[in-house]
Amino acid sequence: MNLEWMAWTPVTAGFFTFIVLMLIGMTIWEVVSPTVARRGFLPLTTTRGDRLFISLLGSAYIHLAWVGLTTFPVWVATIIAVCFLIIIMRWG
Repeated sequence: MNLEWMAWTPVTAGFFTFIVLMLIGMTIWEVVSPTVARRGFLPLTTTRGDRLFISLLGSAYIHLAWVGLTTFPVWVATIIAVCFLIIIMRWG
């Protein structure tokens, strides 16, 4: 398998590994405890998977905006994105 088309740095590999581990964890959680749709502060009824998807999209936009609008280190955006994920998963 030729993977030279992508720059597989440790950070890139860690990012994709983290996403895969989150999906595996959510699958196991769903099997052990099936989700119940609920309504939080988001203007729609969501399941755990919906909130994870919204969190991942929001985190991508947070990072894109951070890189495009600031000169601060990207790890600060990562901390903000993790806080965003926690808030959406808990109260969204």
